[in-house]
Amino acid sequence: MSDFRPQSLNTGGIQTTSQQVARNKVLRNTYWLLALSLVPTVIGALVGLSTGVNRAMAASPGASAMLFLIGAFGLMFMVERNKNSSAGIAFLMAFTFFMGLMLSRMLGFVLGFSNGSQLIMLAFGGTGAVFATMASIASSTKRDFSHMQKFLITGVVILIVASLANIFLQLPALMLTVSVMAIAIFSALLLIDLQRVVNGGETNYISATLAVYLDVYNIFVNLLMLLGIFGGRD
Repeated sequence: MSDFRPQSLNTGGIQTTSQQVARNKVLRNTYWLLALSLVPTVIGALVGLSTGVNRAMAASPGASAMLFLIGAFGLMFMVERNKNSSAGIAFLMAFTFFMGLMLSRMLGFVLGFSNGSQLIMLAFGGTGAVFATMASIASSTKRDFSHMQKFLITGVVILIVASLANIFLQLPALMLTVSVMAIAIFSALLLIDLQRVVNGGETNYISATLAVYLDVYNIFVNLLMLLGIFGGRD
């Protein structure tokens, strides 16, 4: 009996250490891939601005919204379908390039202000601060926030419907409400997605990167929208 107990404890210790190593690897790979995904996003935004795609989207908001939904969901499907192979990374890079291209419309709007560049940098810094805060909470707290996910996903669906409706309604108050709600909802989702990786609930770093990227992207876009509305100078 005395020989059996140390062996059991040792095996458990090895399993725990192995699981921790696996979690740290997924988290590390997620952060690296997230940083890499920003490169095609920037390239896509520059292409959109330099080719006039942003102006074409602004002239046809309904068509650009449909293009965004079809392109984004189609590429996300391909990422998830190929998440266990290198093709998943390729589709993720294509997705982030597409999202950068779509982002050029908002960037073009903000760059129309005399302080547009400063607003973009401020939105980037604010998004970075939100990310750092949520990453710190996710890695330090013992509280489980996963129970909020269903409620938050419902909120995302409402945001999509409200955003599509406002293309035709053009209500400034609704646009502001959507942006504020989006920042709050996607900040909470960012915390949940990061905590899932930290706790070992997500074992595929490509899927993890996709989820975190979407959170960060939406926080940045809506924060930039608010800064453009309230801080833009002609």
